Amino acid sequence: MMLPQPEYIEGRGFIAEVIRTHRIKSADVRVEEGAVSVVVPKDLGCDRISQILKDKRQWIRGKIYLHREAAPVSDKDFVSGESFSYLGRNFRLKVNHGHFAPVKLLRGRLVVTVLNGKDQPHMIRNALVRWYKRHAELKLFEKAKRYADIVGVEPTAIGIKTFKSRWGSCSAKGKIDYNWRIVMAPHRMVDYVVVHELCHLKHHDHSTKFWKEVERVIPDYEICKEWLKQEGRALAI
Repeated sequence: MMLPQPEYIEGRGFIAEVIRTHRIKSADVRVEEGAVSVVVPKDLGCDRISQILKDKRQWIRGKIYLHREAAPVSDKDFVSGESFSYLGRNFRLKVNHGHFAPVKLLRGRLVVTVLNGKDQPHMIRNALVRWYKRHAELKLFEKAKRYADIVGVEPTAIGIKTFKSRWGSCSAKGKIDYNWRIVMAPHRMVDYVVVHELCHLKHHDHSTKFWKEVERVIPDYEICKEWLKQEGRALAI
């Protein structure tokens, strides 16, 4: 699964990710977890997108403010040298200053470029969240596809969401959503969560039959389950 290269536009106090699609005819501005995105028709020009963001600037800033007020206080300062986990490995953050450039994993470091200013920590956090979500989409899609064959199921769709207190969900229609934060955990924990939700396509409960199916694929699932119970709260930005 290849993801399209991200496109960004700098606003005043925020960075907007541009998502182009054939599915809509007008722009849709969204603020999720304090991160701004604008979904636009495939061929809409950058000048027009900038104007849309300018027109919605007050609304966007209001949404960002509400998120900051409601969000839990992070123990991160979002400065160079801080450690962030991806698939169980720790990577150091490297902050460069200048026009915005999204996070890239380079030579064992998570490198991001942002403007100086009071909004810098907020922008760095948003850039990191975007990076994790994109890699979660890629990694979880790959794992779900591989394990679906082993479990013997076929989900109707795989999605990435933000959940406060769970790692995934499986709908009655066969759509599975995973919490993007799980990709901070070691591979084995990610595998367990992927298999857990796939097994719900066979058993929509936590019956003995369900856990036997999980155990067939992940024999040490109880260790993974306990690890997430003990360490899951630390998988956050």
